[in-house]
Amino acid sequence: MNSLTEHVNALLEAIPPQDGTRRLVAIVGAPGSGKSTFANELARRLNLKKQKTVVVPMDGFHLDNQVLHERGLFQRKGAPETFDATGLIRLVKALRANEDVFAPNFDRTRDISIAGAIVVPQDTEVVIVEGNYLMFDEPPWSTLAPLWDITARIDVPMPELRARLIQRWLSLNYSRAVATRRAEGNDVPNAQRCIDKALPCDFVFDGQPDGRT
Repeated sequence: MNSLTEHVNALLEAIPPQDGTRRLVAIVGAPGSGKSTFANELARRLNLKKQKTVVVPMDGFHLDNQVLHERGLFQRKGAPETFDATGLIRLVKALRANEDVFAPNFDRTRDISIAGAIVVPQDTEVVIVEGNYLMFDEPPWSTLAPLWDITARIDVPMPELRARLIQRWLSLNYSRAVATRRAEGNDVPNAQRCIDKALPCDFVFDGQPDGRT
């Protein structure tokens, strides 16, 4: 049994069986830690157990590139100040009610957020929100901490994160020099900030390569 399976099993045991109450689960970690993989596998397993589950990525709240250019923040895209944090907070509060909720998603191929792209139906029992700053000790992000029922952090050492972040750019056919410059100029500082300002979570899971989380 690999680490991903073990970690998902641990969270499955912590999520109560169906009782009519919607549960909000936060999966957090630095860029490149494997949050999306973990969140999607957890959702798959919950849905197999007939607990209707939807994943909502925090990345849907990226500010539009035009807004970032106007504010001089485009080169820092992915930093906390480049997201609509207050919009995310409103969404999470809305998710508390057992009602239909619509959330944005992020289209990486076009580098834009798409409004209303994710539907959280009224009968959804578990909503998994995954993102970098869901348990982050800076305002207004820290407002989110008491809204979660369960929190889990994917912990990856910085040398491994750096390698993964460089690989992201290499996979887009950038040269090694450009990929390294892009990662170290923005992605790595964002990852370090996530680590430095992390709030305590209910679970902390090892995200080393052999665990594929």
